[in-house]
Amino acid sequence: MEKLQAEDARYLKRKVKGGSLDVHPTEKALIVQYELEATILGEMGDPMVGERKECQKIIRLKSLNANTDIATLARKVVEECRLIHPSKLPEVEQLLFYLLNRKKSDKREKHPPRDLAPFEGMELDEEANINRIDHYVELLYEDIPEKVRGATLILHLARNPDNLEELLQNETALGALARVLREDWKQSVDLATTIIYVFFCFSSFSQFHGQVTHYKIGALCMNIIEHELKRYDLWQDELQKKANQNVKKEHEKAFKKYQGLLIKQEQLLQVALHLLLNLAEDTRTELKMRNKNIVHTLVKTLDREDEELLVLVVSFLKKLSIFLENKNDMAETYAVEKLARLLPCKHEDLLNTTLRLHLINKLRSLGLNTSLSDESQRQLCMCILYHISVDDRFKSMFAYTDCIPQLMKMLFDCGESPMDPELISFCINLAANKRNAQVICEGNGLKMLMKRGLKLKDVLTMKMIRNVSQHDGPTKNLFIDYVGDLAAQTGVQEREEYVIECLGTLANLTIPDLDWELVLKEYNLVPFLKDHLKPGSAEDDLILEVVIMIGTVSMDDSCAAMMAKSGIISALIELLNSQQEDDEFVCQIVYVFYQMVFHQATRDVIIKDTQAPAYLIDLMHDKNAEIRKVCDNTLDIIAEYDEEWGRKIQSEKFRWHNSQWLEMVDNRAMGDDGEPFMYGDDGEPFMHNGDILERPDLFYSADGIIPADSTISTEFFIGYQNGDMGQAGGFPGAGAVSTVLHYPRRPSTAILEL
Repeated sequence: MEKLQAEDARYLKRKVKGGSLDVHPTEKALIVQYELEATILGEMGDPMVGERKECQKIIRLKSLNANTDIATLARKVVEECRLIHPSKLPEVEQLLFYLLNRKKSDKREKHPPRDLAPFEGMELDEEANINRIDHYVELLYEDIPEKVRGATLILHLARNPDNLEELLQNETALGALARVLREDWKQSVDLATTIIYVFFCFSSFSQFHGQVTHYKIGALCMNIIEHELKRYDLWQDELQKKANQNVKKEHEKAFKKYQGLLIKQEQLLQVALHLLLNLAEDTRTELKMRNKNIVHTLVKTLDREDEELLVLVVSFLKKLSIFLENKNDMAETYAVEKLARLLPCKHEDLLNTTLRLHLINKLRSLGLNTSLSDESQRQLCMCILYHISVDDRFKSMFAYTDCIPQLMKMLFDCGESPMDPELISFCINLAANKRNAQVICEGNGLKMLMKRGLKLKDVLTMKMIRNVSQHDGPTKNLFIDYVGDLAAQTGVQEREEYVIECLGTLANLTIPDLDWELVLKEYNLVPFLKDHLKPGSAEDDLILEVVIMIGTVSMDDSCAAMMAKSGIISALIELLNSQQEDDEFVCQIVYVFYQMVFHQATRDVIIKDTQAPAYLIDLMHDKNAEIRKVCDNTLDIIAEYDEEWGRKIQSEKFRWHNSQWLEMVDNRAMGDDGEPFMYGDDGEPFMHNGDILERPDLFYSADGIIPADSTISTEFFIGYQNGDMGQAGGFPGAGAVSTVLHYPRRPSTAILEL
């Protein structure tokens, strides 16, 4: 009978109760675990309860099979182990029955942790036995071949997860393994690989990471990997020298030797990197690895050809890419360019893992397009391409690949069934680029999209169409055939988000040959537009599209007149009051005024019947540069056609540009404590009682800048500030009247949660 420590017994107790007690299929012994209360038998045989103890006894059974009489065997166990009370006999029978059935199920092959495949050199001519662990440790003190054998036997034990707890308690064994690895890893690749594999088995379980780091195995693995990569470079140089010597026989011999060394080295790299990947679950450990240039090491390993090793390396990089610092390191080491050669590839795991390593800010579409045809990788590839398409810098790259034709085919293959959100979101982003939009419209592309969007009332398809419609050039003219269909969507009770896309598409059609007056009358759009200008009548997105639509149709003289008669201008001013904090609303409403002041009918209404010019003057100094720009140009046109407003506008510009000077003058008039530089040493003004503006000799008089009567008008200051001095005729800035402004809309962007 063998008595173990209480903590070992508690561990086995937990495993039995949890149904997880495992017996190695090659062992011929069974473990019986029990718990008892130690008793002292008195003279009358009555038990007196003493301290509670938990014990374990290992009973070796020569055979245990289907023919074994479980009841007889249980009685024998109870008889031999006198510490088990006879009342425990049913529990012993149940345990033996459980172990018998479990033993049968254990005959199936077991796989090592994390599916790290066994490698050449692990074969043995004997079965490892946990009871001979001390003998295996003694082998670690012999020569290299015996050390390899001892380490391999321990590895066979460690590959069974049920032995890990017992091995962990054997500090002598783990200490000896760590010492041999630290001292002899350069002498034998097989020895280093085997010992690291033992610690890898422990690293596969998070609760054992502390013991692995205690022996500093991670740091040692980093040193070993770095050394092996340097050896690889030396091998490459040596092979190159042999090839340059033009001695074919020697080169073939060296290459054959190199291949053998390479296989063993890649086995070592694989098990060492796998161990580091397991330890990197702890972010603090991962930070230590980064400080030792783990990213550089992994990227350098991407040059290898072994697919299993590459899967591991790419998986490691994918994990590290979560942090920006690691991602920057990958960009500096050209990781993406090295990954590009792996796409596409026939190894499914490698392809999948590489695709998942999506470095959004650097990854190009090169090599990913061909993966769209692979159904097993299509969704993953689509997600990565979608992320790339969000960046405007990369959108144009897709136009020079076969990606867009493939996407259009996928769209049309959907028929009337719902599309994958990744697919349509990707297409929406691509349509925001002009060249991509042209490729999309090739053939019957636009026709098929319009057919699907209008028939199914598909919001996302219409969003894609809207992005296509924003680009000037031949693609915009293709929409003339669909103006009526789009306008008809506003007259019926459709979903608001669908109407927004249809109306937004119409608003993008700034086509000179398009008869907007006919469209407005035929589809009775003016009442619709006016009704939806009221604050709160609809969502802000729809109201904004209505404003933009009014700006588009107002380019036409007759349409502008229709708008003026319907009272839309007053509605716009009311909307401007309610949305004055929203820059986009303000800019688009002011742009409508800009379009309308070009036409006589609407210009008179704006100038004489509304307070629009006053609002524009207030907005002339808005913090938003685009609003200031469109206001200035609109006010310049108003000033040219109306003298009274022209004087007010010029006076406001003069006041604004010279506000600091005027403020200083006002301060001087309010008190005697003016600025010291305006006075002489005796406190008297330099000009005494005179006016500085009455001293023309203090001003430049070349080139007729100062008139003969020395008077200076506000136009002079305005022109001087605007840099318009020397322009012939008109007030400063009048030359901007003929400029046609067009404020492009922001393209619709698909926001997809992946």
